[in-house]
Amino acid sequence: MSSTFTYVDFHIVFVLPPLAALAAVTAWLRSDATSAWWLSRFGGLGVISAVALAYATPWDNYLISQGVWWYGTDTVAATVWFAPVEEYLFMLFQPVGVALWLFVLPGSDRVANVRVARRERLAGVLAGVFVSLLGLALLGGRTYYLGAILAWAGPVLTLQWGFGWPYLWARRRLVAVAVAVPTAYLWVADWTALRLGVWSISPAHTTGVGLSGLPVEEALFFLVTNLFVVQGLVLFFWVVERWT
Repeated sequence: MSSTFTYVDFHIVFVLPPLAALAAVTAWLRSDATSAWWLSRFGGLGVISAVALAYATPWDNYLISQGVWWYGTDTVAATVWFAPVEEYLFMLFQPVGVALWLFVLPGSDRVANVRVARRERLAGVLAGVFVSLLGLALLGGRTYYLGAILAWAGPVLTLQWGFGWPYLWARRRLVAVAVAVPTAYLWVADWTALRLGVWSISPAHTTGVGLSGLPVEEALFFLVTNLFVVQGLVLFFWVVERWT
């Protein structure tokens, strides 16, 4: 399906305005923040963004090559490997937006006094491994995309939960709000892009289950990627606080 609404238009309408707004609000609310605060926040964001781009690029390109999703006629400006240039930009824009939202939330600077026992780390590792194994078991047929998301998410969750899931649990209200709002927003944006034919999801690789027309796989993708960013930053700030 062709569309006059392009991937660049998607960025202009759905991505860049909230980024600009959040950047302005962050600068206003944190105008009295110390240079150490800015360094830790944007140092963490830089690390998370670089890791996100490196980790998502091969997975994203592989699934495109397998026909899990594709792009509408004349909706992308250029392609590198199998993915549009706009896709790589989104891999960077998404963590920036989620991080800026986290930075403006009340209580995001607080650090809980939590110690993580070895058995708790083991429990976190096992939970992440379970996600990976579940994903691998679903790799096939109409659960292929669902399985690919879980198998891809599992290693990241294993590292994050194994390192400090008790701390994430102690900050669960912050984590929940920081994840829920951008996830809901991106669900709406993705739903719109699908309806306008910017990209399409293969019915052969998806379950057909949806949330008001949004494939459950797409909903899960944005949930886990935002979870990666928020958990990674919250743990990063915790480590920085402990070392300083």
